[in-house]
Amino acid sequence: MGKGDNLPSPGETGAAATDQAREFEGKGACEFKQTRFSDQIMPHILNLYGASAKANDFDMYAPNASFEDPLTHAQGVKQIKSAFYSLSKFFGESKIVEYHVQENDIAPGKKEILIDNKQHYKIMGKDIDMISLIKLYVENGKIVRHEDWWDKKPLRNRDTVSFPLVGRFMEMGRRGMMLATHAMMGFGKDPDSH
Repeated sequence: MGKGDNLPSPGETGAAATDQAREFEGKGACEFKQTRFSDQIMPHILNLYGASAKANDFDMYAPNASFEDPLTHAQGVKQIKSAFYSLSKFFGESKIVEYHVQENDIAPGKKEILIDNKQHYKIMGKDIDMISLIKLYVENGKIVRHEDWWDKKPLRNRDTVSFPLVGRFMEMGRRGMMLATHAMMGFGKDPDSH
């Protein structure tokens, strides 16, 4: 069948012609698939967590974006690069093996993307599987905040613990760990650059 085979013939009139035209329009509408921001970035997220990130995988971040998990707190793209480039130094294997994505518009130009996932790591020959909730906050097409909640538990900081001072020490510990990692990884230098 050709592209115009479903269109009413010039001699058809009335309800039959209208029904055929609607049917054709409906088929065209079904073929159109709207792409979400999460569809565009998931290959990059999988590269990051798969310890196979390249420089362009970080283009999805705003320049002053932050990344936080229970061990580290990175501020800015260079520190985020160090955090993810270091995965291959600590783990024999690292990847997201299952995931489900939910994307929510929270305001004009702002989105929240939730990635419910299972991560697999190999450390010193031992397999470790972990359930995680990745929360991405997007503004004007760039990720401004990336949180990784291990076991789907909120990150512990001065706003989420009973004693703000304890939360502040936890934040300082994560920042210290990140600074050490950042120095070890050449301050965010891309491994594929010379």
